[in-house]
Amino acid sequence: MTTAPAATEAGRAVPPVWTSCAGIPFPDLVPRDRRRAWVRAGLCPDTDLYTLFTAQVRAHPRRDALVDDAGVLSYADLAAEVRRVAAAFDRAGLVAGDVVAVRLPNGRDAVAGELALYALGAVALPLPPGGDDRDLRALLTRSRAAGVVLTAPQEAEAVANLPHLRTVLVPGPGDDRTPGLHPPHPGPFPARPRRPVDPYGPARILVSSGSEAEPKMVAYSHHALAGGRARYVRALHPDPSVPPRHLVLVPLASSFGSLGTPVTLAALGGTLIVQSAFDAAGALRLIADHRPTHLFAVPTMLRRIADLPPRPGEDTSSLRAVVSSGAALPEATAEACRRRFARPVVTVYGSSDGVNCHTAGESRPPEGSTGTPDPSVARIRITGPDGTPLPTGQAGQIEARGPMTPMCYVNAPELDARYRTADGWVRTGDLGLLDEHGRLHVLDRLKRIAVRGGLNISLAEVERELGTHPAVAEAVCVSVPDPDLGERVCACVRPAPGAPAPTLSALAAHLLTRGLSRRKLPELLLLVDQMPLGPTGKICHRTLADRARQHAVRARPARTDGQGPGPDGGR
Repeated sequence: MTTAPAATEAGRAVPPVWTSCAGIPFPDLVPRDRRRAWVRAGLCPDTDLYTLFTAQVRAHPRRDALVDDAGVLSYADLAAEVRRVAAAFDRAGLVAGDVVAVRLPNGRDAVAGELALYALGAVALPLPPGGDDRDLRALLTRSRAAGVVLTAPQEAEAVANLPHLRTVLVPGPGDDRTPGLHPPHPGPFPARPRRPVDPYGPARILVSSGSEAEPKMVAYSHHALAGGRARYVRALHPDPSVPPRHLVLVPLASSFGSLGTPVTLAALGGTLIVQSAFDAAGALRLIADHRPTHLFAVPTMLRRIADLPPRPGEDTSSLRAVVSSGAALPEATAEACRRRFARPVVTVYGSSDGVNCHTAGESRPPEGSTGTPDPSVARIRITGPDGTPLPTGQAGQIEARGPMTPMCYVNAPELDARYRTADGWVRTGDLGLLDEHGRLHVLDRLKRIAVRGGLNISLAEVERELGTHPAVAEAVCVSVPDPDLGERVCACVRPAPGAPAPTLSALAAHLLTRGLSRRKLPELLLLVDQMPLGPTGKICHRTLADRARQHAVRARPARTDGQGPGPDGGR
């Protein structure tokens, strides 16, 4: 592991580059003087995540740190787990500067494993369990990971013969062939003096969900996690004297889930409450039994919880807010949560690429916006096709830069060139505008369109309007190939509980009353009992698109352009 200092090249600044033990460069695309200014302003703590965690252990050793399927761990107990796991990593030959992947379900092994990597000075690459083995190999290869933790020894076959991979570990004691996180006779940690860790260097790699494209890896520094990402979570807490208790239902390995280990535990000293796998009824029991202050989930999870009938004597009064991110929150789902919990529903617009805006603490109603950008987290600007910033009210690409901005994409200079500007701004690929009050309105993904006979149809726009139909619990629109018009729109709909399944003609009539033109109406309807979810808990658009294509082969597309009726859909 090396860090090259900043230099100049042809009269311009060259960013400092941290290099892993395997030789993978991690350039910080945000100018170093700007990073230092954020530290001086108190927006980022000038230390590493493990040092922050150990400070929390000293400050409140008996406070609940983690609640998982196995029970409750105090900060002192979790610190002991971290030391044991760090000793196992040390014995397996992992060192500072290595990239190490962890693919485990939410729970103490995943949490202790991530913190143990910070203790070593290694870079954590958390991966949601249940992912595709092909994606696993691709991510390990691109990052040149030195080690990986998998749930079972048989999973090691998926990563066999990767030349850079020095060790595969599993939970439990392990065996002669595959070491475990908890060996029968762990050595001490640290077995050698701990080297100082550069807080400007990479701590964790966030992986995009891959719902619409191949997963991308984004490197975050200790500063960006403990500063920018922690600041957006702090904004959700109106009373800082009350320790936060976060029920995080999304995978801790996801971008949204990164508020768990490095933020809730290391930066905030709160209590992290998790499930190994999402269960809506179980989430309600956790709220009653462990009294979280905040519930974090993606919209699909929230809708499934809100649709459950209240239990006798159900008490959810500990909640101060319900927080949604990971996908656009339909107003019907938000209203269902408000009715169920009688608490504010906060929407967070964010991504693994380093953008954030939320509706917490707004002085005026959001009115369809994602809130007012907080420059202490990420400043937002809107740019035109040539990259020039646009004035208030004009729609363009959303760009972000601030204390939570990541360093770079991992071993992917082509992605840095596409999604980052020369001075560190992140190009989100989303279309939006800033209104006269400074609030951000996210209008669409720039690439989430169907092109029907030369007409660009915003899939997000159709989804939003479908979500206003009383018989629709969830709606996702995907494009399907068409030999005549190029693409047609298929509406994938989960009917509302207790409501009759909507027909395509009924949905079309509703959309017309909402002001959509006839050419934008869906021409296929696919009814689903449950939306398919990806590893991060978000709706998997790729799976829906595959189902829609198969459905389109069986069904004659509806004619919603006044030239004849079509089928109402199918399951």
